[in-house]
Amino acid sequence: MERLQKVIANSGFCSRRKAENLIVEGKVKVNDEIVTKLGTTVDENAIIEVDGKQINFEEKVYYILNKPRNCVSTVKDDRGRPTVMDYIRNVDKRVYPIGRLDFDTTGVLLFTNDGDLTNKLTHPKNEIDKVYIASVAGKVDENRLETLRNGINIEDYKTSKASVDFLKYNSKQNRSIISLKIHEGKNRQIKKMFEAIGYEVIKLNRESFGGIVANGLKEGQFRKLTIDEIKKLKDL
Repeated sequence: MERLQKVIANSGFCSRRKAENLIVEGKVKVNDEIVTKLGTTVDENAIIEVDGKQINFEEKVYYILNKPRNCVSTVKDDRGRPTVMDYIRNVDKRVYPIGRLDFDTTGVLLFTNDGDLTNKLTHPKNEIDKVYIASVAGKVDENRLETLRNGINIEDYKTSKASVDFLKYNSKQNRSIISLKIHEGKNRQIKKMFEAIGYEVIKLNRESFGGIVANGLKEGQFRKLTIDEIKKLKDL
């Protein structure tokens, strides 16, 4: 038996919080009866309707994509741009990305139909680590990196402290390679952090999300997560 709002969230229909609101609003039926009590539990044989649409218990699946540049991290795009779903082929479940990467950012992007895990991995309070490698124009001053380590004001908020390492400087290209570990994920955050200390990010790649890495995957390739990787994420 599972709580009704958890089943709805796990189906990918919406978040658990949204599911709770729908239940309270009387928009959820179980076995053709309206249910408004949040503590309601259901078994796998229950017929559940949300706003007139039937949902079911569904096998949970988990994938990792090495996201290429120039595609959006959404299921659909109203501007007709390529999306990450163009690379998730021959998957018989309806999956969606966990969080987002910017249009021109590459690297680790996870997919699932597990709404409960998605909420845990994306909720700010859980502080899930994300590691990025940034190629930055110019030779970055170590003192300015210290500003990022201590948190920096960008637009209307101050970032949390970041783990930042200067990896190398390429004199021919005049670029610095910097590793950053953060647990936030606001829009264009890494790029804005460097802009705030006077540098431009030329390329950005997410090396890991919650400790999951894309080793062996070329850009645009994806695979199922291993049992150990799934356990690792759930244990976070």
